[in-house]
Amino acid sequence: MSFRAAVITFPGSNCDRDMAVALEQAAGTAPMRVWHGDADLPDRLDFIALPGGFSYGDYLRSGAMAANSPIMRAVVKAAERGVPVLGVCNGFQVLTESGLLPGALMRNARQTFVCRTVPLRVENAATRFTEGYEADSEIHIPVAHHDGNYFAADDVLDRLEGDGRVAFRYLDNRNGSQRDIAGILNAAGNVLGMMPHPERAVDPAHGGTDGKALFASAVKALASA
Repeated sequence: MSFRAAVITFPGSNCDRDMAVALEQAAGTAPMRVWHGDADLPDRLDFIALPGGFSYGDYLRSGAMAANSPIMRAVVKAAERGVPVLGVCNGFQVLTESGLLPGALMRNARQTFVCRTVPLRVENAATRFTEGYEADSEIHIPVAHHDGNYFAADDVLDRLEGDGRVAFRYLDNRNGSQRDIAGILNAAGNVLGMMPHPERAVDPAHGGTDGKALFASAVKALASA
């Protein structure tokens, strides 16, 4: 099976290589690397990843400037066609700023940068990103962010909950995110944004491998499509 993935790099991205390694480990094929200033994505993509980091130095709002990069117009169109898109940390911020996911990521409630491994609960194990996990299972994934406080209006939160679009929830909420939300899906289920870094938990040397199932799930979902 051929798995054609792309990792987008913005000025200030610092997890793009980690993301590429995690995808190659899961699929056996190295993803293509795409620069933010490119106008087009490679043809016939099966997966797009927006990595963590500090795009454009987090000026204005985290992810706001990256959301207006030339490549994001192509990413939005691909997502609307159904191409799976994963945004991690800064990538999650870019997804909300580009309108692919609802809500916003604000400054952490304690006004401090949080860098540690945190416990999460898998809220929905019936998605293309999470089918490798057991529902309600506890996993441990690193976080590293200053603006990870997820906020949305109550009606949006109710809709996310009611539609099963909360993918992951913090069991130790260090940033103040509403309803302990750590990761959400779009209505079609092909776009996932999450603040924790699964690509930093795919090798025993990382201290844990609980992130591997996410990437394996994405590859398996393509094979069974």
